[in-house]
Amino acid sequence: MRVKKGTGKAELFVWTDVDSNYEADFNRWYDREHMEERISIPGFIWGRRLRLTAGAGPRYLALYRTKDVGVFTSAAYQQAFRHQTDWSNRNFPRMRNPRRRVMLVSLEVGVGVGSAWGIVNLRRPKVDADRLAPVLEEVCGIDGVFSAYGLEPDIALSTPLPMEDKDNRPMDAFAMISAESQAALGKALYRFCALAGVPEEQAACFALSWDLRAEDL
Repeated sequence: MRVKKGTGKAELFVWTDVDSNYEADFNRWYDREHMEERISIPGFIWGRRLRLTAGAGPRYLALYRTKDVGVFTSAAYQQAFRHQTDWSNRNFPRMRNPRRRVMLVSLEVGVGVGSAWGIVNLRRPKVDADRLAPVLEEVCGIDGVFSAYGLEPDIALSTPLPMEDKDNRPMDAFAMISAESQAALGKALYRFCALAGVPEEQAACFALSWDLRAEDL
């Protein structure tokens, strides 16, 4: 099974709820403008939107993979970040309990992705790749589980969103798991938590809404 430590890649992680009065517009904004706008920036590889199916936490999770963390300090990204569209500026204040983190992809195991996604909050700022790799290898050996990886936050680059609580911003690492079904994902999360010694309430399940790759633009 493929295991890669210190990948050099990065990921923007945006986890949020939204004011229910504007949820339809929020989803249209993401699906018709914001995802494509971000993925078109040089250095972005793909973007994915996920919706919570079980567990605690906000309902929506957006992930954006980049070739390296330097993409977030590039002139092209900074131009987009500092000059948001009108539609973006209308939707940012509608977010509730948002969490924006620029993450380093510290470990990758397996290949491919499915429609079911799990995340586990490790409640610490770093991923111990040597300790976590065998856990993710075993998890990816479960039938229907394709891949898993570790994310750890870059504190300096994790600028808060407008509605984010600036005095309470936990900088937590996460384990991410992708599987073909919610049933396979449930087995994977149960096994991961048992092996890693993590309480199950720190895990959440998601369904993939859609995926956009830079090469498709």
